[in-house]
Amino acid sequence: MVRDRHFWIVVAAGLLLGGLGVLLAVWGNPENSGICVSCFIENSAGALGFQDNSRMQYLRPELIGFVLGSLASAVIFREFRSRGGSAPLPRLIAGMLLMIGCAVFIGCPIKLFLRLTAGDLTALAGVAGLVAGVWIGVRGLANGVEPGPADRGGRGEGLLIPAAFLFLLVLLFARPGFLVFSARGSAAQHAPLLISLAAGLLLGFIAQRSRFCITGSVRDIMLIGFRSYMLWGFLAFLVAAVGLSVVSGTFNPGFYGQPGAHLEHVWSFLGMALVGWVSVLIGGCPFRQLIKAGEGDADAGLVVVGMFIGGALVQSWGIAATAAGVSLYGKAAILVGFAVVAAGCLLFRERSV
Repeated sequence: MVRDRHFWIVVAAGLLLGGLGVLLAVWGNPENSGICVSCFIENSAGALGFQDNSRMQYLRPELIGFVLGSLASAVIFREFRSRGGSAPLPRLIAGMLLMIGCAVFIGCPIKLFLRLTAGDLTALAGVAGLVAGVWIGVRGLANGVEPGPADRGGRGEGLLIPAAFLFLLVLLFARPGFLVFSARGSAAQHAPLLISLAAGLLLGFIAQRSRFCITGSVRDIMLIGFRSYMLWGFLAFLVAAVGLSVVSGTFNPGFYGQPGAHLEHVWSFLGMALVGWVSVLIGGCPFRQLIKAGEGDADAGLVVVGMFIGGALVQSWGIAATAAGVSLYGKAAILVGFAVVAAGCLLFRERSV
C-alpha cells in the first residue's frame, strides 16, 4: 500500500519519541522517565520557586525544546496562527487536572508507555485507565460536549507562551540566583543540557509536523481503527522503546521494585482515566498542549499555564504519589477532579444544544 508523506512523518515521530524517551534516561534522566511532561513541569515549577520540594527542582531543557521546536516548525512551514478564546477558565482548570491525574499515576501518557515498554507491569493499570478515560471523552464529544470554537481573528495571544519559553531558555543559560536546582532526588538526574535541549527541539519540530500524540493515537484507534496514521506512529513508538530498552539493558519485567511506580493499581487506573478524559475534551495530552501552544494556540497556552499551576500544587499540597503509594490528598484530588469534569461536561453539553 502506498503511503503519503504525512504517514511517514507520523511514523518518524513515533520512532523518535520512543527512542529518545529511552535514550534520555540512559544519558542521565531518571530511569523509565527519559520523557515525562508532567514530571518536567513539576521540576520546572520547582526551579522557578513555585514549589519547595528540594528533590523536584530543575528547569528541564526538553520542556523548553518542545515549545520552541514546535514554534520553529510552525514558522518555517507557515502554520503559525495566533488563535484562542474558547472557554479560557475551564482550560486553565483542565491543565491543573491533567497534572493531578499524572501526579497520582506518577507520569504522563508518554511515561506510561515508556514504563510499560521497560517491563513495568504496574503501568498496565494506567493503560486500562487511559483507554477508559479516552472512551468516556469520545462518548462525551459524540453527545455534544464542546468547549466552543476558537477565535481565529489574528490577535497576538498565541505569541505569549512561545515568548515565555524563550525567556525560560535565557534563564536556563544565564542561571540567575533565584533559580533553584536540586542536588539530590529525581530532579538531580538529568542528561547533559545541550543534549536534552536538542532532543526537545527535534521532538517539538516533528511533533508539530506530524500532530502525533499518545492520547490522540488511542482516540483515533477507537474512532477509525487501522485507517489511522496515529496507530502506526504509536506502534513505531512501542517498537523503538522496547528495542532500545532491551539493547540498553534497562528492560526489567515485573511488578515490584519498578522505578517511579507504586502498587495502588486502582488509583493508577483512576489517575490515567482522568488524564484521558480531560485530554480528549481539550484536544490533546500534556505533550500535545505544549506543541499546540508553540504553534500559536492560546487555548493550549492556557492549559500549559494551568499545568504549571498544577505542577506546583501537586508538590506543595502532597497530592503527588510516591513509591510508597498515593496520599489521602491525592485520592481526594482525583475524586474532586472527576466531579469537576463531569459537571463541566453537563454544562458544555447544555451550551452546545
